[in-house]
Amino acid sequence: MNDSAKLDLDNYLPYLVNRVGTIIADQWGGEQLAPYRLSIAMWRVMAVLASKGGQRQIDLADLTSIEVSTLSRLVTRLVRMGIVSRTRSASSTREVAVKLTAKGKAQVARLAPLARDYEAAAIAGVRPDELAAVKSALRRMYANMKARQPASAAGGGAPQNRGRRRPPLAAE
Repeated sequence: MNDSAKLDLDNYLPYLVNRVGTIIADQWGGEQLAPYRLSIAMWRVMAVLASKGGQRQIDLADLTSIEVSTLSRLVTRLVRMGIVSRTRSASSTREVAVKLTAKGKAQVARLAPLARDYEAAAIAGVRPDELAAVKSALRRMYANMKARQPASAAGGGAPQNRGRRRPPLAAE
């Protein structure tokens, strides 16, 4: 293989972000969420609802980066567990609002300090100015990718995997 086909993984951003996300998600999910029968994706839903209040299901999908049909199944499980409630909108029968129940709020209140502990472990030794720069850069990169037009939509490039489930990202 020639050098142009190799990636310097120690300096390749997607690889580095994926590794950090994977180890945090694996530890957080296995150590703190598993005893409650919660997945990382379920936690993301709960954290968004705790942070931003009740959301339309379509907005919740965007805020959690979870595909709509997957989110619908997750919300159904969370409803069965008594963690969230789901109600139809009065203005549109197609619109569904999701919010935390009292049980869900209590679980978030119990888990949020532990989530902050995991973040603290991950950022140990990182100076506050470095951390601020990393967070700012990650927000910018997310916005860049969100705004990016896929190559197939622009009339070129490889076809997109429409209808296929994407593999989970490590940061999930």
